[in-house]
Amino acid sequence: MSVLKGKKVLLGVTGGIAAFKTAALVRLFIKAGADVKVVMTPAAKEFITPLTLSTLSKNEVFSSFTDEEDENAKWNNHVELGLWADFLLIAPATASTLSKMASGNSDNFLLATYLSAKCPVFFAPAMDLDMYKHPSTKNSLKVLQDYGNLMIPAGSGELASGLHGEGRMAEPEEILEFIEAHYSEDLPLKGRKIVITAGPTYEAIDPVRFIGNHSSGKMGFEIATAAMQLGAEVVLISGPTHLSIDENKLRLIRVISTRDMYEAAHANFEDADIFIAAAAVADYKPKTVANQKIKKNDDSLTLELTKTEDILASLGKVKKNQKLIGFALETNNEVENARKKLKKKNLDFIVLNSLNDKGAGFQGDTNKISVIYPNLKKDFELKSKKEVAGDILNEIVNLLNA
Repeated sequence: MSVLKGKKVLLGVTGGIAAFKTAALVRLFIKAGADVKVVMTPAAKEFITPLTLSTLSKNEVFSSFTDEEDENAKWNNHVELGLWADFLLIAPATASTLSKMASGNSDNFLLATYLSAKCPVFFAPAMDLDMYKHPSTKNSLKVLQDYGNLMIPAGSGELASGLHGEGRMAEPEEILEFIEAHYSEDLPLKGRKIVITAGPTYEAIDPVRFIGNHSSGKMGFEIATAAMQLGAEVVLISGPTHLSIDENKLRLIRVISTRDMYEAAHANFEDADIFIAAAAVADYKPKTVANQKIKKNDDSLTLELTKTEDILASLGKVKKNQKLIGFALETNNEVENARKKLKKKNLDFIVLNSLNDKGAGFQGDTNKISVIYPNLKKDFELKSKKEVAGDILNEIVNLLNA
C-alpha cells in the first residue's frame, strides 16, 4: 500500500504538450489512495479538458477565481485550496510558469494558489531542449529549489519539436515514485528488512489429502501491509491461502509444507532486521506419505505422525542481532504457556491469542492480543486485524528504538 494513501494532492497543470500525461497521473494518485484536486492554467485547457481531469479525480477542476459564464458564481478561494493540500505538484511545469513562480508573478489562479500554499511543492519541468538549457530556465530551477521546492528531474527523449534530448517531463510512474520516496524517508521502518510468515502449512497424507489448520493468513498479510506503509522492505512467506497482495511492493514467497517454510525462513533470516512468525505451522506430519490416493476400504485409518521442523526455535538458536517475534494461540494456561515459548525459543516478545476470547483466532477479521515480554505484559482490546497489525508494529518500532 502506498505511503500516499489518505494524502490530499493538489495537482497544478500548465500549458505544455505533456499535460496529456496528467490523466494517467491522476489515476495513479487515486489508485494509491490519495484525494486529488486539480488546478489548470487557461493554456492547459488547450491540451487536456477539465472534464477529463474532473471525471478521473471525482472533484471539481479549478482554473479561475470565478466562473466567468455564471454571473452568480462564487469566488474560488485560492488560499483555502493551498491550505487544503498535503502537497502541491505542478506538472508539467513550463518555462513560463517556472519563471513566474521564481519571480512571484501571480497572473493566474494556479500561481496565486502556489504563492498561498504552506505545504511541500513538487514541480516537474517540461519543455523543449533549447528552452530547458537556457540560462533563464536554469536560473528559475535554481531559485525554486533554493526556496525549498522539490524538482522532479526532466528526462531525455523525443520532444514535441522532433528533437531528442533533455526536457521531457518525467513519466507519471516516475513522478509517483519520486514523491513516494520523499514521503518514505522519515518512516520509522525505512531501511529495515522485515520477514513475515503467514497462513497455514499443509502436510501431505497422499496426493489428495493433507493435515492442516484453519488459518486464513489474514493477520500475517495485514502485518506485511502495515510494515510496507512504515517504509520497511518486506519479505512475506505465505502458506496456502486465497489472499493476495501487491507484489510490486514486496517479495512474496508462496510455500506449502512446513519444510518449505523452514527453508524459505532460513534463506531470508541472516540479513533480516526483524522476523515475525505469524504463520500457523503444522506441528505434525505423516511419517509416510502415500504415492497414490488412499482408498476408503476400511472403516478406520491409522496414521503415524512425526513432528515437523520447529521453525521459530531453529531461528532462535542462530539469532544474532535480529528481533524475533512469535505468536502463541492458546486455549488454556495461556500466559504461562506463552512465557515458556518466549524463553524456550529466544524471542524478543510473543503475541498471545486466546481462543477463549470472542473475536480472536483464525478466519475472522478481528483479533484480541496480549504482547508478552520477558518482564512485561501488555493487553489490547478487540480490534480489526488491520489495527492489531499497527499495534504489533508499534511495539517493534519501540523495541528498535529502546
